Amino acid sequence: MADPNFSWIYIVIFLAIPLARIIPRLLAKKGIGKSFIPQQQKQFESASSDSIPEQQAESFESRMDTSKPQSKNELVLGALNRGSHSFEKIQKNTGLDSQDLDSILEDLEKNGLLKVVQKQGLFGPKTELYPTDKGFKEYYS
Repeated sequence: MADPNFSWIYIVIFLAIPLARIIPRLLAKKGIGKSFIPQQQKQFESASSDSIPEQQAESFESRMDTSKPQSKNELVLGALNRGSHSFEKIQKNTGLDSQDLDSILEDLEKNGLLKVVQKQGLFGPKTELYPTDKGFKEYYS
């Protein structure tokens, strides 16, 4: 007797099921059959679009903007307080050129708002910059 060939079962399982999920999405993209999208997905899409009301987003943006314009010193102190400890990171975060940033860092060090620490790194000595308590208070006051 010959063994029956049941390889068609594997085709159904491994091709038909994924195609049953892909085809409705493709039809929905084309706009042909919007009724093919499962109800759960429709509910998820509507819930995710309403999750953040416009008023909350606007109030958050207004809190981020300060009423007084920040000086360059305050920008650098802010970058230091947010965790930028190297010259390159501070320059990248603030957008200042090298000469301006160098003079600002020297002024902050003279005023006691900044502490310079020399460390021995894997690739040689490196300089790290940290705000002092006075610098921290100055920025957040």
